[in-house]
Amino acid sequence: MGSQIAAHLANVGIPSLLLDVVPTTLTPQEQQQGLTLDSPAVRNRLARQGIQRALQARPAAFYTPQAAELITPGNMEDHLPRLAEADWVIEAVTEQLAVKTQVYQAIAPHLAPTAILSSNTSGLSIAALSAALPADLQRRFLGTHFFNPPRYIKLLEVIPGPHTEAAVVDFVEAFARRVLGKGVVRAKDTPNFIANRIGIYALLCAMKVMLDEGYRVGEVDALTGPADWPSGQRHVSHRRLGGARRPAARDPEYPPGAAR
Repeated sequence: MGSQIAAHLANVGIPSLLLDVVPTTLTPQEQQQGLTLDSPAVRNRLARQGIQRALQARPAAFYTPQAAELITPGNMEDHLPRLAEADWVIEAVTEQLAVKTQVYQAIAPHLAPTAILSSNTSGLSIAALSAALPADLQRRFLGTHFFNPPRYIKLLEVIPGPHTEAAVVDFVEAFARRVLGKGVVRAKDTPNFIANRIGIYALLCAMKVMLDEGYRVGEVDALTGPADWPSGQRHVSHRRLGGARRPAARDPEYPPGAAR
């Protein structure tokens, strides 16, 4: 997800430094090239691969392939001092509190005194994440939940922490709207924030209808239609069919894929 966010920043002309962990083993190709674990090409491999995946993504993550040149690949050991150049640092590592707090402990000493730090978590406690930071950085920390793929999904959830300064929240929201073209919603620091709470509820409701009425997978697909790309969401049908009647895939009132 970090490379997708970096791609969206590049689309509006913002350069970024994309950092990932240092690999612990060589690939067969790297071995054939005579590279070692100390070779920069190896140490930056995961970040470079992230950029390549973004370049190959369909639909395209970049406005143009040339925009990828605005992203500099690096790693979490050699390039931490370069974080001092950043105005906004976005953490997008795996959704585990322990992993994220470990990353914060590593990067915090390198951040500029005015830099904003945010997490792309989709539902972890912002208060718990904030607690791992120095007091002065807690005032500049918040959640910024981009949805994948960020170029196409307009929504951005902004989640203040318990100590986030109001000016920081206002700036991030305004910047996201004006520069990144986002539709911003400010969420409370509750598990899964807004979108995932609603989405999971809708998903479980659909599963309950399926189980209660004995629908098969194919019948649910006929009711809800094909998944929409890029949002990946299905149209949730409120039409309930009872008894022995089967969902009609060609029902003119509810054609496949139509919003209901």
